[in-house]
Amino acid sequence: MFAFRLSVLLPSFFLLVTTVNALHFYLDANEKRCFVEELPSDTVVEGHYRALEWTDSTQQYTLNEELGIIVEVEEMETSHVVTKTRGPSDGRFTFTSHESGDHSICISTNYTSWWSSTHIKLYLDIVVGTTKPDIESDRTHIGELSSKLRDLNQKLEDVRREQQYQREREADFRNLSENTNSKAVWYSVLQIGVLIATCTWQLRHLKRFFADKR
Repeated sequence: MFAFRLSVLLPSFFLLVTTVNALHFYLDANEKRCFVEELPSDTVVEGHYRALEWTDSTQQYTLNEELGIIVEVEEMETSHVVTKTRGPSDGRFTFTSHESGDHSICISTNYTSWWSSTHIKLYLDIVVGTTKPDIESDRTHIGELSSKLRDLNQKLEDVRREQQYQREREADFRNLSENTNSKAVWYSVLQIGVLIATCTWQLRHLKRFFADKR
């Protein structure tokens, strides 16, 4: 089994969105070829391969329907198998990285005989997509924002009701104050009237008293 970093062959912007075109290599029927690629977490990777088998009769590489390609992707740090697929000689594979780090992409054939001398020429195109959107996290974030907005609206409604209650209390207090002031004024006027009437009666009484003394 041979392994080498695919990023060595590709530009550094491969990790953004890059399609690898016209990458091809040779392997024997019982051989496994591996590539090591560092991937961010939750990143979608799509690959297209086309395997041609050497034919002695025609002296060229041709498609063979009996030839199958096995693709196995593994997280190198944890040895977790991300995906393992078996497809035709011309097919595709797709996987999503669960954790960030080095991933090995191994390609082999369905030929298991160690005595087979079949030679394979394999074309490989790989597209590494951008980070997969975390829909569940977005939904949770939106839910939290909605909950906060509902709480804020409820608090604003409570403040509005409190302001309305304070305005009503101010109006009642103003009416009570005006009514109290009005009663106080009339009470003062009544006191003055009683005082004037009392003074007038006393003056008349004193006047008659002194007139009688004479």
